[in-house]
Amino acid sequence: EWSLRVRLNEAHMRNGVTMRDPSTVYLDWTVELGTDVTIEPNVILRGATRVGDGSVIGAGSQLIDATIGQRVRVWASVIESSTVEDEASVGPYSHLRPGSIVGRGAEVGNFAELKNTRLGSGSKQHHMSYLGDAQVGERVNIGAGAITANYDGARKHPTTIGDGAFIGVDTMIVAPRTIGAGAMTGAGSVVTKDVPAGTLAVGVPARI
Repeated sequence: EWSLRVRLNEAHMRNGVTMRDPSTVYLDWTVELGTDVTIEPNVILRGATRVGDGSVIGAGSQLIDATIGQRVRVWASVIESSTVEDEASVGPYSHLRPGSIVGRGAEVGNFAELKNTRLGSGSKQHHMSYLGDAQVGERVNIGAGAITANYDGARKHPTTIGDGAFIGVDTMIVAPRTIGAGAMTGAGSVVTKDVPAGTLAVGVPARI
């Protein structure tokens, strides 16, 4: 196995991939790496993973059947059967579970988790939050501790968040819910009804 790993890593490096410490990089033979990709130490890439030109896979990351665009930064995170589009960033310590898409230029930060969710272009989910079965528009801010309560014990339910919405810290969105474009939720709100575009929802339960 060691001999095969040395051959494979050397072949990628000869094709323009930078590996800071090749001895700690583990690649499946099915992995595809673009030009000028940088792989830092202690990285594992498995299955049908593809990494686009100029992207950086930071130390401690694991990617399984992941599609990574160009000029993406992934740092100390796990990405499973998900897509990260061009110029987005993920991590540190984030988890993209199957079916997730991080849009162009979007940011997923510390201890953030997505499951079967699309985070739109330019949106930010920076810390300690969970989005499950959600469609999040462009330029949305997801505050720290915000979650979509998508599972009622029997079924999964969707959440839709419109462009330019602002989800305050510790907001709980009890799905199925729709948050309109440009709407806001106050800190600690429990959202049990849809929030119309351009309005503010606050309280427990949240009131418009």
